[in-house]
Amino acid sequence: MATITIYTTPYCPYCVRAKQLLDNKEVTYQEIDVSDRSLRPNMTKLTGGTTVPQIVIDGKAIGGCDELYALERAHQLDELLS
Repeated sequence: MATITIYTTPYCPYCVRAKQLLDNKEVTYQEIDVSDRSLRPNMTKLTGGTTVPQIVIDGKAIGGCDELYALERAHQLDELLS
């Protein structure tokens, strides 16, 4: 099973959507709340992104919510998650 990390904030609707898709897939993920601004530089260094959510699957930054759903529509997400 893939190792998944998702950088979020509690007030972000895109974070909620991304987590819903992952929850529907019944995968386990580590959620890192970057409301604490001191955690954002690490997120940016790892993913290159400055907005949330930022999703990392097996050490590879895949982007945010739109990219996650694009992978799902292209039938590539399940393969990444397995």
